[in-house]
Amino acid sequence: MNNIYCKYDWDLGSMYITLDSYGILRLDLNEDNFEQYKSGISDLVYDKYSCKKVMEELDEYFKGIRKEFTIPLSISGTTFQKMVWNELTNIPYGETKSYGEIAKNIGKPKGAQAIGQANKVNKIPIFIPCHRVISKDGNIGGYMGKTKGTEVNIKQFLLSLEKRHK
Repeated sequence: MNNIYCKYDWDLGSMYITLDSYGILRLDLNEDNFEQYKSGISDLVYDKYSCKKVMEELDEYFKGIRKEFTIPLSISGTTFQKMVWNELTNIPYGETKSYGEIAKNIGKPKGAQAIGQANKVNKIPIFIPCHRVISKDGNIGGYMGKTKGTEVNIKQFLLSLEKRHK
């Protein structure tokens, strides 16, 4: 089966959803990241209909209705990364945990920096809610490998959205 993608418009622009036969493979929150990814893939087909359920759940999330997602995720990464991402899915909607708390929860109490690195390579943000991980001092920290700019603005938007609808 070809991988399928579609474009989803939201308050901060467009995001791109990529599905494989199992579930969500990627969620690119900006066009530049998606175009870079797309240029290296030959079997990527646009199909908005196949993304309908994902788009419905995103609509509900952005309206503050959906607090948990039901779409299967097609996760690839190291054992450590998968352990981190699984732990992130346990952070309730509208709440945050520090990098150190996540590290402690997965049995790596000195691994706060490694948690940040795992978050940086998370290919399915929002569904794997790395935006809910902040610095121990309450600072929102970085997002998608950046410490300022558009990415951090996206994180702030998501945290504010969830706080408003908690």
